[in-house]
Amino acid sequence: METLTLRPWSDDDLPMLRIANSAAMTAHLNGPESGQQVDERHARYLGLTDPAEARMLVIDDADGRALGAIGYWSVEWRGEPAFETGWFVLPEAQGRGVASAALTLLIEVARVHRGDRRHLVAFPGVDNAASNGVCRRNGFSLVGSFEEQFRGADLAVNEWALDLDGWYA
Repeated sequence: METLTLRPWSDDDLPMLRIANSAAMTAHLNGPESGQQVDERHARYLGLTDPAEARMLVIDDADGRALGAIGYWSVEWRGEPAFETGWFVLPEAQGRGVASAALTLLIEVARVHRGDRRHLVAFPGVDNAASNGVCRRNGFSLVGSFEEQFRGADLAVNEWALDLDGWYA
């Protein structure tokens, strides 16, 4: 696997977010957002500057090329504070283990900034084999599945959890 780094989201990353808003890239998220929604998402990402609460990070290769993004944010999960994570990898970098390697890096960042949070959780669509595999390969446990409203429609998701107190790589 190639060497990857994570860096904070910047104003220069808006074009990557627009690429990730394609029908193919959002097929497991009930489809793309409007241009205005993408601009609002970009502004939110720029505002995530407190690593104790949330971060959106760009996945760069060894040459500094952006391959996608991964982040975490504070949520309440099963009545306790937790971090939730999500990611995307650009089409030209898919199938190379980028998401799994980036999640490995993100887990360490989450452990450093977790505060009183014990878990990192993820909710990929039940039919998103790639993202479910990323969770499995990174030591998350499948603890359930449920349906929720997302982008105006029902979305069936798997519920994955990683105990941040658990085994360290």
